[in-house]
Amino acid sequence: MRKTLTAILALATAAIIVPAADACTRIVYQGAGSSHFVGRTMDWATETGTDLWAFPAGLKRDGGVGEASIGWTSKYGSVISGFYNIATVDGVNDAGLAGNVLYLAESDYGDYKTAGKPLLSVGAWLQYVLDNYSTVAEAVDALSQEPFALVAPVLPDGHAATGHLALADKTGDSAIFEYIGGKLTIHHGKQYNVMTNSPPFDQQLAISTYWDSVGGANFLPGTSRAADRFARMSWMLNAVPPGQAEDAAVAEVMSLIRAISVPLGIQDPKAPNIASTRWRTAADLDAGRYFFESVHTPAVFWVDLGKLDLKPGAPSLKLDLQAKPILAGEVSKEFKPAEPFKFLAPAS
Repeated sequence: MRKTLTAILALATAAIIVPAADACTRIVYQGAGSSHFVGRTMDWATETGTDLWAFPAGLKRDGGVGEASIGWTSKYGSVISGFYNIATVDGVNDAGLAGNVLYLAESDYGDYKTAGKPLLSVGAWLQYVLDNYSTVAEAVDALSQEPFALVAPVLPDGHAATGHLALADKTGDSAIFEYIGGKLTIHHGKQYNVMTNSPPFDQQLAISTYWDSVGGANFLPGTSRAADRFARMSWMLNAVPPGQAEDAAVAEVMSLIRAISVPLGIQDPKAPNIASTRWRTAADLDAGRYFFESVHTPAVFWVDLGKLDLKPGAPSLKLDLQAKPILAGEVSKEFKPAEPFKFLAPAS
């Protein structure tokens, strides 16, 4: 009993003292039959300069960090959300694989200069996956071999480019990829359907175990800290009814990620890195639809990947969101040809 109480106290304390970080939340929801949906918030201290991009299959790519970069040709088309137009941080490909990059202060990718491997900008990490793989299992098998070393320069806003990557596919399979102490850790399984930020994912799971013992109907932690959001979302995702049909499932996912969002303008002098939600996305993996909601505009809009030309030879397209346009409904016709952005690279 004493050991049990000590363990619970340690986990409760960890939930309180987890350092604040720029915040995001990601979930996987099971809809009707075998359908699955992915939702996420993008929480950041400043505006993220996000546009939507449509990239075709057959696009020649490289890791974006010079002659030592890894090279590839995209096997799949994708629709993605950019970040300062130097990184892919969210999106889905036309095979039904979705990915989300969330901030993780503890990330340590190791010394790429001594890795002896081809190099990949951290800004291209998710794009590499969406371009090359159709399922989570396929990505896990390939990335566990560590075919590249990640390069993570400082972001334009001064933040460290430290993040962890979540993947989900049409079957509901899920995986979390983290580099801690220079080593890659992969959590693979359908049970990994919630992710936030710090601490690393194995510690998030331990904290969640503590709050499961308390019972979410009795009490849940209420701050905007990542560990608290993880506990609340884990409970809420299990509390809402599963198995909703498409429209209701999208509404369910959007309601969940709205409920976990941080209000615009929230500031805490004692935790200056807790960040407001800037935008939210949901991906219907079966139907191939990607939903986007900015906190600055009054409507959700979406992209039907089947209405875009993502075949080899098609141009890259951009939906410019910098002027905060008022968009609603299906917006594939609003995309315009544009040269792909260059991935985050070290200053020359």
